[in-house]
Amino acid sequence: MAMKKILISDKLAEDGINFLNAQEGIQIHIQTGLNEDALCEIIPEYDALLIRSDTQVTAKVLKAATRLKVVGRAGIGVDNVDLNAATEQGVIVMNTPDANATTTAELAIAHMFSLSRNLPFANQSVREGKWERSKLMGAEIAHKTLAVLGFGTIGRIVAQRGNGLGMRVIAYDPFVAPDVFAIHGAEMVDLETLVKQADYLTLHCPLLEKTKNIIGREQLAMMKKSARLINCARGGLVDESALYAALKEGRIAGAALDVYEQEPPKDSPLLTLDNVVFTPHLGASTKEAQVAVSVEIARQAVKYLQTGEAVNALNLPRLSAEELTKAQPFMNLANILGKVLVGLIDQPIQRLEVAVFGKAAEVKIRPISAEAMVGLLGGQLSTPVNRVNVENIAKRQGIALIESQTEESEGYQSLIKITGHCADKSVSLAGTLLGNQHPRLVSINHFEIEVVPEGALLITRHDDKPGVIAAISSILGVANINITRMQVSIADEQQLAMMVISVSNPLNDQVLKSVCDVPAVHTARQIAL
Repeated sequence: MAMKKILISDKLAEDGINFLNAQEGIQIHIQTGLNEDALCEIIPEYDALLIRSDTQVTAKVLKAATRLKVVGRAGIGVDNVDLNAATEQGVIVMNTPDANATTTAELAIAHMFSLSRNLPFANQSVREGKWERSKLMGAEIAHKTLAVLGFGTIGRIVAQRGNGLGMRVIAYDPFVAPDVFAIHGAEMVDLETLVKQADYLTLHCPLLEKTKNIIGREQLAMMKKSARLINCARGGLVDESALYAALKEGRIAGAALDVYEQEPPKDSPLLTLDNVVFTPHLGASTKEAQVAVSVEIARQAVKYLQTGEAVNALNLPRLSAEELTKAQPFMNLANILGKVLVGLIDQPIQRLEVAVFGKAAEVKIRPISAEAMVGLLGGQLSTPVNRVNVENIAKRQGIALIESQTEESEGYQSLIKITGHCADKSVSLAGTLLGNQHPRLVSINHFEIEVVPEGALLITRHDDKPGVIAAISSILGVANINITRMQVSIADEQQLAMMVISVSNPLNDQVLKSVCDVPAVHTARQIAL
């Protein structure tokens, strides 16, 4: 077997390096502090590149890496890697998303104890020669409610630790199936219930457009006065100005923060408060975590070089021109249907059915199904989601995949139908290709409606009676939002119709609420494609 050469350009733990040195057919070279030109000069010699956060893997570096097969990031973030360029060059990029999960979860638990027993302040008090036992009265954790916002790997570990401490654990995550909560000892609740019932509210979700300031003035106002908030996830999940006001006015008891909107938080008014515990983004800062990410990325890189198995891959190797040409239009359509589906469902999906008909059945179904799941889950998680990793992610979220294909076309040359099954309802979408290239949405549940799925869409279900379209159009007009397309279905047996409006600009919350408040409108959803 030909020798595989691995370049390590950032500092890795010694255990990871020892593992690589022990592998037959693997040769490593360690050279840190390389700038772009220096890296370009030596990278053509290597099959794999292992990095942390310092090395910048740019398009120029990847173009020079004529032999490179894999880039391995010891850690989660891959902001320093040009994923698009890597995909174009056929280079796999992988990370270690779960290697520091235990460390981060333990920090959240440590903060919970610090808040409950005033440990930082007690330490400082004794150092200053004081003995303030009555002033530093604490609170027991046992039998209290631990509320976990975000139920990925870290959130689940926190839940397990909470159970071990004799706590009642509740959790909210709209992208995790109900069965998963029970398996990890948590009761599934909605966001409002989570906030209202929390004695300790700990955050473990990614920072996305939907989660920015997910804990703001409204949520803080719902919390118990005795409640305490912990954020070891991402700065920006908590509205810090609202948190300051709540803590200053005694509307919640305390907070512990490891992450901040700006790091370090030099001028934050939170620094003036005595009921806040601060740490400097220490979530992954343990010796064990540093060893774990180093050893894990070393194992993953070797496995890929020796067997081709890509663990925690974030992109795909380049497809052949023939495969891409044949499959890509159907994959694009499936991805769009997945995005529309997640916009129409407000419950965790337990099962996703993907069925292909006609010409779509001439292509292997798994790439189409994978793209449907990418559309469904992409943008909802901190880890980039693509066709390589989406199946594992879906399993972790408790989503089962069911596939079927038939040459019958159901009235279309090609048709893709996806159905998301929740605990008490299902939503089904069907789409086709116009001219074998241009995607069209042709049905939503039992409503037949032909839609060009692009841009911002407003989808309403409303009573089929005069004045509804005029009322909605008027609201959009007052908001200076132009209607570019509009399709309305035929009414069903309950005299309900569906309308899909393509708009020039997304609706803000107030405009969308105005649409929902139209008496004849049953539901109104906005979807950005």
